[in-house]
Amino acid sequence: MIEISSDVIRGYNDTIILFILLEEPSYGYEISKKIRSLSEEKYIIKETTLYSAFTRMEKNGYIESYSQNAENGKKRTYYRITQLGRDYYAEKCAEWNLTKEVIEKFIRGDK
Repeated sequence: MIEISSDVIRGYNDTIILFILLEEPSYGYEISKKIRSLSEEKYIIKETTLYSAFTRMEKNGYIESYSQNAENGKKRTYYRITQLGRDYYAEKCAEWNLTKEVIEKFIRGDK
């Protein structure tokens, strides 16, 4: 099975995470599970990559973090998208569409 190179997808980790946060706030492990599931196991984000993305996006104002007790009483850090994050997500989607359009001009359909 072909795996996605982390170099190829690195620029879109923020977009992937923000997509998941569009619906509702979530925490690291749950976000990681959703990425794995939605990508049909083709992309498994590393924990260090995920948490460095959280730090960067929070610093840029795209997400906010807050602590909340889980059902088992354990304290978790949750993340929610901000309006600035929604705007950034829209920009990244437009950028992706343009990137895809350009790259597809150089991909052959035959093998």
